[in-house]
Amino acid sequence: MAASPIPTAASGPSTAPRGLDQRVDVETPEQVILSYTVAGVGSRIAAALLDYLICTLLLVGIGIVAIAFSVAHFSTPWVAVVLILALFGIYWGYYTLFEALWDGQTPGKRRMGLRVVRDGGYSITFAASAVRNLVRAIDMQPLPFYCVGITSVLISKSGKRLGDYAAGTFVVQERVLVAVAPAGIAPSGAAGATPGAPLALVPPMAQLTDDEFQLLDRYVQRRQSLPADRRAAFAESLASRFRSRAPAGQVTDAAFLIGLHESERAARARGSAGRSDTGAAREQHAIVAEGAPRWTEFATRLAAAKRRGLAALPEDEVSDFAARYREVSTDLARLTTASRGRDVEALVYLNRLVAAGHNLLYRERPVAARSIWRYLTWTVPREVRRSKGPILLAALLLFGPAAISWIAVARHPALAADFIPAGMIQRAEDGVERARNGSGYVPDPGLFRPVMATGIITNNVQVTYAAFAGGIAAGVGTVLALVSNGVQFGGVLGLYQSKGILPLILAFVAPHSVFELTAICLAGGGGLLLGSALLLPGALTRREALVVRGRRAVALVAAATVLLVPAGLLEGFVSPQGWWTLPEKGVITLLTAIALVLYINFDRGRARSEGLPPVSDSGVIRA
Repeated sequence: MAASPIPTAASGPSTAPRGLDQRVDVETPEQVILSYTVAGVGSRIAAALLDYLICTLLLVGIGIVAIAFSVAHFSTPWVAVVLILALFGIYWGYYTLFEALWDGQTPGKRRMGLRVVRDGGYSITFAASAVRNLVRAIDMQPLPFYCVGITSVLISKSGKRLGDYAAGTFVVQERVLVAVAPAGIAPSGAAGATPGAPLALVPPMAQLTDDEFQLLDRYVQRRQSLPADRRAAFAESLASRFRSRAPAGQVTDAAFLIGLHESERAARARGSAGRSDTGAAREQHAIVAEGAPRWTEFATRLAAAKRRGLAALPEDEVSDFAARYREVSTDLARLTTASRGRDVEALVYLNRLVAAGHNLLYRERPVAARSIWRYLTWTVPREVRRSKGPILLAALLLFGPAAISWIAVARHPALAADFIPAGMIQRAEDGVERARNGSGYVPDPGLFRPVMATGIITNNVQVTYAAFAGGIAAGVGTVLALVSNGVQFGGVLGLYQSKGILPLILAFVAPHSVFELTAICLAGGGGLLLGSALLLPGALTRREALVVRGRRAVALVAAATVLLVPAGLLEGFVSPQGWWTLPEKGVITLLTAIALVLYINFDRGRARSEGLPPVSDSGVIRA
């Protein structure tokens, strides 16, 4: 007879002491406590290395295909565009997309048996995955050793890196447990037993305590791997200890121990109490024996529901699945009480079974094109207006230092060498001649405009992501990013003014400046939101505030990303055009400003018509 997929209580407590594992207990809406085993640093590093290998192979594969296309006389600039986008997409999108679409797993995590879940045991959402992986820019410092993230995981009781704190997630270890044979049937591996043969004797009560049975079980399972002399010594010691508990008659110590093991296992599997069990603990084996068929049935339905999705099931099947979930949840609560805190394998299995059902029932709907459109045109504009405070503060941190450095360098050009890169200073020197002959701020890239535009977009997006991620350090990283960018930007403008060629650079900046500078302020506002959760959490705890404001901040990062795409296109295709005058490019500035205002207010009419009230910082609608 095949082994049951349900671990029986006869398997005894896990051989790993409970105290060696980090555990996170969460309470479900059914008021059942689920206990998750937190993933260790070693398994997470192994999963990360596997994911790095996959990313590397993807990049190599894309590179080979791109070279092949280039050799086949395709446009070389567009091949470069594909490579730039592939590198950016893999670096920033691999983890976010896999975790969002694979229920918290990347290929590396799946191979190592790891999963990302939200606090409370819920499945991870796209927004939570985005937050935890944007903050990866801080966790992985210093590149590429992840010292910040590893330190955070080691310190945290729930194994959280900084990205997990911001997203309200943690990484759990999923165990795969294999059960022994069903009650009353000898396992195929038992020495001297005929596979599938009924056991000769099953006592009405187990004769050994749980600890004694665990010791005996470990001996039986490992005896074949022991040297003959040690195996005989163990058998003699155990037989002398247990012989008074069971009827005599076995010829050898080994045969006696195997017979006792099978008898004890069968007694527990059919629900008999252990010798040391008292009170509620006397029920643990009975709960397993009674519930095993029910758990097997639920596991089968759970696997089918995962493949098809609850939305694809008929209403009566969904109701039946929910009813069976409540039954196994009740079994988990009873078994938790009966096990007296011991790490019984059946309890670990049932805990994971209920957790999987819980994740499926309370899973967020899959991301659809319609929901993405609604998020970008409804949620994002509302959040931009709602977060005007941190956005304006970010603008002040950007433009304030810019104005100061502009004035300082314009009056004292020698200061430029202290903080402006040498390449930018040389470009300003060359700009005098370029202004004289009307050739523009930079040479027109011509055929390579797509490459220039793509490179600008990906670079600027990464800068804004870094500005946002810096907010996890109480906002310090965001402030430094805004101030340093402002100082350099203003210093360059001051340098060009000191040489009398300010219109040259303004004509280049004008077409894309509205979108690009606004995007920086939006990302900075998101970083400051994260920082405010640690410094000014309000009525929430810092951890709660970090999750709530992280969810808000990622909407600002989404807005920044949306704006940087047209900004990069303008900077790559329009800004280098030297024959466009400053007033002509100023018209584009005006048009982009109007477009920005329309986007920020895109949902206002619909919000008024539906009478939507404002939302508080805790996520609760205010009256």
